[in-house]
Amino acid sequence: MRFMLVVKASKDSEAGVLPSPELVAAMTKYNEELAKAGVLIAADGLHPSSGAVRISYPEPGGKPKVVDGPFAETKEIIAGYTLIEVKSREEALEWALRMPDPHGYGEGEIELRQVFDFADITPDEELQAREAAVRARLGRSN
Repeated sequence: MRFMLVVKASKDSEAGVLPSPELVAAMTKYNEELAKAGVLIAADGLHPSSGAVRISYPEPGGKPKVVDGPFAETKEIIAGYTLIEVKSREEALEWALRMPDPHGYGEGEIELRQVFDFADITPDEELQAREAAVRARLGRSN
């Protein structure tokens, strides 16, 4: 089972304030623990939404709408993520609870979300095989 630990943005992360050296060290230690346990797939921080683009589809079949950042609602913006593969939701929660406060200062917020396996999305075996071929080219099995 794959889970994403979604780190919500803060005023500081949206202002481009980099984490303190202490927080960088704590997050590095956490990522090392995840890697040592064999559950880490990826972990990255994201640049502020001031450099982002939001693409929406306001009309079915219509052209996409492009809006440049920054975006106003900080709590709705993602500042980073960690992707893990574990045996259960409980194990994912245990790892999420071990993550240091991602912004420090008591401002961090993490959302834990399970990632769909492609077979959960469609029973179509041909589409599943095509998706498996794409993932094999990327070196992933899920």
